[in-house]
Amino acid sequence: MVKFDCGWYVLYVKSCWEKKVHESLKEISLESFLPQVKAIRQWSDRKKVIMKPLFPSYVFVYINSSLGFHKALSVNGAFSYIRFGKEYARVPEKEINQVKLLTGDESIEEMEITTQRPRVGEIKTITNGPLEGLDCEIIKVNNQNKIIVRIESLQQNILVTVPLYSIGA
Repeated sequence: MVKFDCGWYVLYVKSCWEKKVHESLKEISLESFLPQVKAIRQWSDRKKVIMKPLFPSYVFVYINSSLGFHKALSVNGAFSYIRFGKEYARVPEKEINQVKLLTGDESIEEMEITTQRPRVGEIKTITNGPLEGLDCEIIKVNNQNKIIVRIESLQQNILVTVPLYSIGA
């Protein structure tokens, strides 16, 4: 029997199957979250804006029973739960809400995932706009103002370009 606490877990899924797994989880009444970002695809004759997963091959699923834990794994395209050592990766509700804020903000111009730790900078709270209350670290990359939001439970970071006016003094 798998020992777990209720909460958000991370399913590792087949490459390019994130949307299918997300929909399948919803069909079997499991709450899931697939953060997506806009990306521009360039073809020889045109450009197209597409939505792509923020975390490739990851789908977040809220588990509140051992039955739900096993049902999620039975979905076509789901391989396993992400683990760090012997512990299953659990994402706190606060981090899920931060990712939802970031992916839902239309004013964000660019977003990328990085596992690199930037040099320690100032920790600020965004004071204006839809990201108000979000804790972030301010960094400079190529003279652009960027923030980094750490998703500690996944050992990953979200790097975002935001307007300078939205960051508190």
